[in-house]
Amino acid sequence: MARIPIALQLYSVREDCAKDFAGTVRAVAEMGYEGVDFAGYYDWSAADLRKLLDDCGLKAAGCHTAIQTLLGDELEKTMEFHRIIGNKFLIVPGLPGEYTESIAAWRRTAEVFNEISAKVRPHGFYVGYHNHHTEFQPKDGEIPWDVFFDNTVPEVVMQVDTGNMMHGNGDPVHYLRKYPGRALTVHLKEYSATNDKAVIGEGDCPWAEIFDLCETVGGTEWYIVEQESYAYPPLECVKVCLDNLRAMGK
Repeated sequence: MARIPIALQLYSVREDCAKDFAGTVRAVAEMGYEGVDFAGYYDWSAADLRKLLDDCGLKAAGCHTAIQTLLGDELEKTMEFHRIIGNKFLIVPGLPGEYTESIAAWRRTAEVFNEISAKVRPHGFYVGYHNHHTEFQPKDGEIPWDVFFDNTVPEVVMQVDTGNMMHGNGDPVHYLRKYPGRALTVHLKEYSATNDKAVIGEGDCPWAEIFDLCETVGGTEWYIVEQESYAYPPLECVKVCLDNLRAMGK
């Protein structure tokens, strides 16, 4: 199988982006990252973002976008923006309470995502959902993550966040096996029971098993580093994450 490229979720370096977006993206490229996953656009137009990516030799590996940007008249605008920047993954990173307050709400939410998927797939896009830790806490006797992905079509992307999942007592190895072909983009985040500032390679994530499943059954097209806690400056942390992944042969 072809090697899976590595991108950075720019939320990891959000304070640097707010101060100097272009300079931060260039620094990420110089580290050796091959793509970026957007969490905001810092008032840049789609055309200017595409030029910046092209100038840096980066690809758009995805975005985190609110559910409201995928509903009604907003959907067409969102697709056009991402067509210009070259991104096909429209991933929702969290949902308002009415979408998640009960298992019945999760089933309704699954239908919303199925409807969005049917609208975006003819245009070459995917919609998906990114986990935090709460989706693995039982609700009404069921696990919301399972309910959601049991009731969505296979084209709805299961964006596993490894660290968040383990924080919620979810098992990324189990879910990569349970939903084959659905982890098109995977957020690589360390989890450590003893060090809340651990970077990739310094904690408890079963990386070898995760990589094997992504590369055999997951359908994974991008590994995306996300670091949300910092023992030293964020740009240094994400460089160490990439260096450690390279040392693992990624």
